[in-house]
Amino acid sequence: MQRITITLDDDLLQAVDAHGPPGGNRSETIRDLIRAGLRQAEAQRPPEGPCAAAIAYVYDHHRRDLPERLTKAFHDHHDLSVATLHVHLDHHNCLEVAVLKGQGAEIRRFAEAVTGERGVRHGSLLVVAPEGGHNHHGEEG
Repeated sequence: MQRITITLDDDLLQAVDAHGPPGGNRSETIRDLIRAGLRQAEAQRPPEGPCAAAIAYVYDHHRRDLPERLTKAFHDHHDLSVATLHVHLDHHNCLEVAVLKGQGAEIRRFAEAVTGERGVRHGSLLVVAPEGGHNHHGEEG
């Protein structure tokens, strides 16, 4: 087992402590949370083939050029984008949920690029269904 040092702000440490048993071992609580996060990340990794997914993220629409950069990204990947829902959360923050359809690797790269933009917070990709279950003609594939 490796020993590492991490720095957590007070709010995050309080949230970690809330996930463990009272008076419990913080190291074990953090290991449990990491394991759960890794399982979740693996479950949401798009397959290499065709799939559908939803990406949800919050961003500050007053951030310099961010709305324009996001719009350009979606235009540049119009082949992946099916629909987008835009919600004004408050004076600064917007929530967007975009439905995507295409090759899993392309969806993953696009989602990482969108959520990696400076000013984008709380980004999450949800793989919702494989594409190509049937073709409306009664044939498999």
